[in-house]
Amino acid sequence: MYQVVTTGNPVPDYEAMPHRFELQILAYDEAGANDLQILTIQVLDIPEPPMFLGNLKYQTVMIYQFEGSPSGNIYQISVSTPVKYSMTPASPLFSVSGTGTISSLKVFDYEKDPHSYMLNITATDHLGRNTSGTLIVTIINKNDEQPYFTMKQRAFSVLEESLPGTMVANVTAKDPDDGEGVSSLRFSINNPEGIPSFSIDAVTGVLLVARRIDRDLDPLREHPNITLIIRVDDRPSGGQYAETEIVVTIEDINDKPPECDKYNYRREIKETARPGEIILDLKDCCRDYDAELRNQLFNFTGLSGVGSSKFTQDPPGSGRIKLIGNMDLENATDGAEKEEYTLTTEVQNIAFPYYANIIYIYVKIQPVNEFKPVFSDASYAFNVSEIAAVYSRIGQVIATDKDVPPTGISYSISVGKGNPNFSEIFWIDPTGGYLTIIARLDYETWQSAILTVQASDNDGESVTVPVTVNVLEANDEPPICSPNSYLLNIPVDQTSGSVAGFHITCVDRDSSPRSFRYSFDSGNVNNHFAFSPNAGSNVSRLILASPFDFESGLDKIWNYRLKVFITDDNLLSVGDRATVRIETGTVTLTINVIPKPTTEAPTTPRVIILTSRENVYSALAWYVPFIISLGSVILLGLLAYLTFWLAKYIRAHCPPKPRAPKPRADKQPL
Repeated sequence: MYQVVTTGNPVPDYEAMPHRFELQILAYDEAGANDLQILTIQVLDIPEPPMFLGNLKYQTVMIYQFEGSPSGNIYQISVSTPVKYSMTPASPLFSVSGTGTISSLKVFDYEKDPHSYMLNITATDHLGRNTSGTLIVTIINKNDEQPYFTMKQRAFSVLEESLPGTMVANVTAKDPDDGEGVSSLRFSINNPEGIPSFSIDAVTGVLLVARRIDRDLDPLREHPNITLIIRVDDRPSGGQYAETEIVVTIEDINDKPPECDKYNYRREIKETARPGEIILDLKDCCRDYDAELRNQLFNFTGLSGVGSSKFTQDPPGSGRIKLIGNMDLENATDGAEKEEYTLTTEVQNIAFPYYANIIYIYVKIQPVNEFKPVFSDASYAFNVSEIAAVYSRIGQVIATDKDVPPTGISYSISVGKGNPNFSEIFWIDPTGGYLTIIARLDYETWQSAILTVQASDNDGESVTVPVTVNVLEANDEPPICSPNSYLLNIPVDQTSGSVAGFHITCVDRDSSPRSFRYSFDSGNVNNHFAFSPNAGSNVSRLILASPFDFESGLDKIWNYRLKVFITDDNLLSVGDRATVRIETGTVTLTINVIPKPTTEAPTTPRVIILTSRENVYSALAWYVPFIISLGSVILLGLLAYLTFWLAKYIRAHCPPKPRAPKPRADKQPL
């Protein structure tokens, strides 16, 4: 007896499994006999309460729907038995049909409607049994809203020269699609310039200075407003965005000091300038390059420096320098006047931080030639010896000028009397007034000259003074004797005291005839010769003072060459001769002693100098054969070149004459 039982896994379910099962049952014994029968099992339906099928059976079903989706079916309910559906709480936004279809009745907006709805679904069968399930409908936010800016201010300002990173504005925006979490907005900026002046934090929207901005340069100098386009995106790409314009005004600051054309000014004023005369207007020379007028204003501090009491600014701080003191160099009212004054002032901004630059003003007083030169004496007289050396100074003329500083006086000789060639004799130092002789003076020619010396200042004012030059007589003429050379022969046996046959006559332009003194300088061996008289006369003669003595060997010279000195100091004492100028004349005598006929005169050996010259080639003259050889080669080349062209010309223009044809053999001459 065997039983067929259910396993319980799964539990028989009429709705969930087949309603009929056929089981084949095989019975067999140990001997191998068997029998097969079929057992049919029919599953009977027992009425059950309704039950949800699918996910709703085990849990709450979450339904997600994008905002903006059209109304319609959103879920289909499945139950085990036919039921009727109901939904609580009743909502005008959702409905459930008899077939279990849940539908939305409106288009939801995430930003306006609740973000989730809970729907309780009840399924009731015909016996009144029911089951319940929960559906939660969640509205999903979709990026369908454009972000917008929430800030109200659209105009901002920032100081020029602000450091990079300086905050300019805080740009705020909102995205309706964003929840209460972290914003997904990203900010960007569109700079109108080539080099961006501003940057914006992509997350926070803080607008920052990106680089140094100079308001004083164009175009910001005239147009300080910069328009920026700020853009906000709700996602990195493909999302919604919004743009707005903001205006940033670059405010000018006093960042530039006043600048002048230069900071060292030199001015010249005449010493005759009167108080009140404008020396310099610095306002025309300085300027400030800041953009706004309030930062361009500047003034000048009071004058300081040597001589500042003679100048002032009128009005104070204007930079207009006026003269208030006396500049007359010759008539100082407050001490010695200076030729140059050094003034200092500062050009300074009126606005903070009061930039300043120092200006130096050099005022030079230009002298005016108000006075003529004046000589220290009404006339001058100088004495000069006729033997004064050339280029000797004989005196000085002095002229002064009351002008301060001295204008510089130059001297010149304008007129001369007493000697027509004064310009070739006298010269005056143009700057020192020293009168100098530039040629030999001669008392015997002229004794006095009157010169007119002119003193001129640098502006052409001049004055003259007469200068008399007296030439003093001096012994400057040497004795001139005739003859100044002579040849004579004296016999060897001529007696002592006899005249040797030579007479001399001397003259001196500045000495008397009695002033001559005769002496031998050289050649008078053994003092055989003397002049008679030897002094006190301008005429003298040569005598033999002692006889010749060749026999004893005392004399050995037969030919004498005497050098005679004729001086003009005979009338002077021995002491004066050392201090007074003495002039000397010279005469040369050649005397031959004639021996007796029996006496053999020694002969003087003769010397003959022969100079032999020979034409010898010098190594230093190497260029001579080189040039000759080079010239020969060039000449031969030129000759060959001309021969070539001559042959070519003859061939072209002088062809050979044609030959006469020979008579044919078959023709006989007539």
